[in-house]
Amino acid sequence: MKLQTLAAACAAIVTLSAGSAAFAGDTVTAKLQQPVAEKTKFIAGGAMFVCEADACLAQAPTSQTFSTAACKTIAGKVGPLASFGGDRKQLEADRLGDCNSVAAARPGSQLAKQ
Repeated sequence: MKLQTLAAACAAIVTLSAGSAAFAGDTVTAKLQQPVAEKTKFIAGGAMFVCEADACLAQAPTSQTFSTAACKTIAGKVGPLASFGGDRKQLEADRLGDCNSVAAARPGSQLAKQ
């Protein structure tokens, strides 16, 4: 019985670790509909995004970086996104639309006003 409990606990840890590491070592990219005027840095989803031209990149994403909440933060800072994701997965069109609704609610870039 103890061996089964130990095996179940190990399986749970491996499952949780795999979800957290889904983007480990992967770059998360937010492709912008309009380029930013100047290089911009901010934190979204627990990762530092660096925006230049028409893309924002997170080189060291966390398990929270590829999320609708992080996407909304980015759209609120730099405007609507054309795409959001990594090498292995992109945000679905309906979730991207939800993300961009934040940008539409805030005319102009929040960073441009600061």
